[in-house]
Amino acid sequence: MAGSHNINRRDFVKLTTVAVGTVIGAAIGLPAIGYLISPALRAGGKDAWVSIGTLDKIPIGEPYAFSFTRTQVNGWERTATSYGGFVLRKSEAPEDMVILSSRCTHLGCQINWHADTQAYVCPCHDASFDINGAVIDGPPPRPLDVYTEFKVDDAGNLQIHVKEG
Repeated sequence: MAGSHNINRRDFVKLTTVAVGTVIGAAIGLPAIGYLISPALRAGGKDAWVSIGTLDKIPIGEPYAFSFTRTQVNGWERTATSYGGFVLRKSEAPEDMVILSSRCTHLGCQINWHADTQAYVCPCHDASFDINGAVIDGPPPRPLDVYTEFKVDDAGNLQIHVKEG
């Protein structure tokens, strides 16, 4: 017979062993590799709307402190970070408010509202900001950061849009 290949028993066993080993290795290895690299390929946290309080509990003309925690996923690492700020309602109108971050723009220290001086004060370097977040004194290079995107839902919850990154 022209072109026929005769294979002996030893070569057949070798070939069969390699084929079966390859199939078993792929069946075990490919899912394991997918499991190990999937966290690195997964997208991190997304932008989100975060509820910071109900409108009826936020006084008019006085800063209202709020805080929330976000978990960021970076590969295999999960990091929970706390954020905070102050809401200043200027009138009954739901859109008439300023929402400020509570992190000093100098080095990121946590600021506090001092009602007696009517200012936000950073304890790290004695920086101070007025009720609207403008720098009064100290080393900060700019006013406090402002959460510009906010909304009030049908239940009266005030929500801010938090951007990742």
